[in-house]
Amino acid sequence: MKIQLTIVAGLLFIGIVVANVPPIPPNETSSQLETRCGWFSNPTPANVWLYDREAEWTIGVQGGYQVPGDWPWPTFKPRQWVVTNAGDHGYGCACLKLRVNKQTHQVLEVTSSRARPLLQCRQDPGLKKWSRRLS
Repeated sequence: MKIQLTIVAGLLFIGIVVANVPPIPPNETSSQLETRCGWFSNPTPANVWLYDREAEWTIGVQGGYQVPGDWPWPTFKPRQWVVTNAGDHGYGCACLKLRVNKQTHQVLEVTSSRARPLLQCRQDPGLKKWSRRLS
């Protein structure tokens, strides 16, 4: 009888401990919108990335991942956009309000964006590492 009571008490204790452990998220998806600033690159059709101090964030890849739905592209003035490919494809400096998956580096949602002067990204030491990708 004493052994059965000890087993029941032990199982009850384990159940309480397990019930109070917070669940581990399946991935590091940010549930909150955040503002990220850096190089906004659109080198070819349907290929779009944001390079900030932390990482390369995929917004869209031709034939692959694309942020769902319509989202607001930054509006660049001519002096804020560097054309590197046919048409208007190139890069600029921008801030985007977005939600990301920090594991896959995919942008999940973009709610707003704004262009910034090129000089702001050029002078940011945290963005220098991306300069080769933009040319």
